[in-house]
Amino acid sequence: MNKAELIDAMAAEANMTKADAKKALDSFIKATSGALNAGQRVALVGFGSFSVAERAARTGRNPQTGKEIKIAAKKVVKFKAGNELTGGM
Repeated sequence: MNKAELIDAMAAEANMTKADAKKALDSFIKATSGALNAGQRVALVGFGSFSVAERAARTGRNPQTGKEIKIAAKKVVKFKAGNELTGGM
């Protein structure tokens, strides 16, 4: 599902216009991005949680040449699915 399809689905489910659904989705993305950039965790009960994790620097390998390369440390976003999303697995 892409963003346009998600907006269509949100509009149909919430009985709102596509413009309002787009505003709601854009607001959600902006708020979630802001919280993650600040190092906060975003938890949606029943759906899952987004958090930021540190990925350590490591040595990798160029698949074309086989030469070792250094991969810098960076922050990555992690998602952990909630029970309702996973079906209680």
